[in-house]
This record gives sequence, C-alpha cells and structure tokens, in this order.
Amino acid sequence: MSKIRVLSGMRPTGPLHLGHLHGVLKNWLELQEKYECFYFIADWHALTTEYENPENISEFSKELFLEWLSVGLSPQKSTLFIQSAIKEHAELHLLFSMFIPVPWLERNPSYKEMLQNIQNKDLNTYGFLGYPVLQAADILIYKAQKVPVGVDQVPHLELTREIARRFNFLYRVNYFPEPEPILSEVSKIPGIDGRKMSKSYGNAIFLNDLPEVVKEKVMNYVTDIQRIKKSDPGDPENRCVAFNLIKLYYSNEEIKEIIRDCKNAVLGCVECKKRLADKIISELEKIWDKRLEMEKEDWKEMLYKGVETAREIAHQTVEEVNIIIFRKKLI
Repeated sequence: MSKIRVLSGMRPTGPLHLGHLHGVLKNWLELQEKYECFYFIADWHALTTEYENPENISEFSKELFLEWLSVGLSPQKSTLFIQSAIKEHAELHLLFSMFIPVPWLERNPSYKEMLQNIQNKDLNTYGFLGYPVLQAADILIYKAQKVPVGVDQVPHLELTREIARRFNFLYRVNYFPEPEPILSEVSKIPGIDGRKMSKSYGNAIFLNDLPEVVKEKVMNYVTDIQRIKKSDPGDPENRCVAFNLIKLYYSNEEIKEIIRDCKNAVLGCVECKKRLADKIISELEKIWDKRLEMEKEDWKEMLYKGVETAREIAHQTVEEVNIIIFRKKLI
C-alpha cells in the first residue's frame, strides 16, 4: 500500500444528524485528502438493532450514500461501498468468532450502555453481543492501519487490536496489523436534551430537516437553567448545552462576544438561539443543494465501482486467512 489505509462505516438506521456531520463526516472529508480511505454502509450492523423491522434498511442505505455524496465524500478519492455486497466480511467474522472469548464481548462498555438506554428493543441477541467481532472483520479484512473513531468507540477498536493479536499468536504469523485510532476533535455533539445526539434518543437535528423544523429544535435546546430572566447574568461555558453548538458555528471572536454579552446579561437566550438556528440552516442549505445535484447523477454506478474495489481486496484476505488457518488451500 502506497498510502496509509483508513476504514470506517456507518449504520443505515435513519437520516444523518448534526452529530454525524461534525463528529464523523467532516473528519472523513479531511482524511480522504491524505489517506487511502474505505468508507462503508454497515447494513449488516443495522440488523443488530433493527432485525424485527429490516424493511427500511435498503432505503436508509440509499439515503445514507446520497447524504455522504452531498457533504462531499468523493468516489474518486475514497472507496465507498455497502457491507452486505461483500460476503467475505461474514466469512471472516465467522472465522474470528471461533476463538473470541465471550467475556471480551461482555465487558464492552458501549454494549452495557445501549442495553440500559434503549428499552424499546430486545437487544439480548448474539448479533448485538457479537457485533464488535463483525466490526473487527470489517476493519481487518482490508488491513486498515487507521480507524477514525469517537472516544466512545475506542474500546471497540481495542477489541479489534486484541483479535488481530490473538489471530497472529494462534497461527504463528504476523498477518493482521493492529489498527490505530484517529480520534475526532469533536467526539460528542449534544442533543436537545443534553445527552449525546442520537436517533435512538429522539434528540437530534437531522441534515434533511426543513428550516422551520431546525428552528423549532434549536429553540428547544437547554440553556442556562439558572438564568431565569434575560437580566440575569449567564454562564454559557459551564451551564448551557446550546453553547456546545455555538462553538461549532461561530468564529473565535464571535464566541468571545457571545460569552461576554451572556455574562453581562446583554444577550438573551431566545435571541442567541435564533441566531444559532440561522447559522445552522445556512450551512445545511449547501448540503441540500448538493443533494439535489447528486440525485440526478448515476449514484448506483458510483456505489458499484466501490463494491468492486473492496471485494477484490476482501476476497484475497479471506483466501489467505483460510490458508493460514488450515495450513493449505482446500479447494
């Protein structure tokens, strides 16, 4: 490989939101300029939580791909593909699952957190418990050296590194690399209620929300609860959830001005959030315009070419892994 290879994916479980845009996609855009990037639609991973209602996954996959193109991901700069089109991911997952101790999966903090927070779905399934193994297969099948992750995903990547080490140790080879994390500068974007922005929590501003919907959601953001009246001094840096979004959409000088005016009770929360909504809508309008362009392009052909590129690499890896495990080529 002439360039360092980077891999990441997204589950098609619904529309993208500002958390995806600032926490993931803007990072991906920078990475595709300097690395060999593989980005995939993780539709098998979507089944871990949507197995009872899988009929929307195909449509969500299409929407996800179009939104990727709309924010600027390029098939000319990155390999963009869909997971289920590469059956080798499932084969490598199966081979890995033969030697992964169950306690490795049960100690995963994200697994425990989602079991606690998502009460409307039965997540006590093998697929949900074992999805970090499939995630490891997704990464290692392309021998990715770097993986962009948020802080909450680091334990998953560490499990991938452990799986790579265990494979290399068991079969006495130096075959799989141990991928390193690329931590996103913006790891968690707060939702309307202050928790991490998430479709599951119902607190997100989506990229395809209409302008009036964006305005309504921004106005519902939690601000300084100790600031009862506009004449009360505020503390945006320590007590305002909406301030986390302000830091993303304003220049440093503008942020300093907002802090000063809030602390001096010159700028009220309502007016501040109105201005913030306008800033967000202005950026989203560029994505909406690009989306209209992409719908006119042959996006299926773009996706198919990415699948071809990914499949060739994945097939070679699985062939080699089978030879390593069984010590010979069986067929």
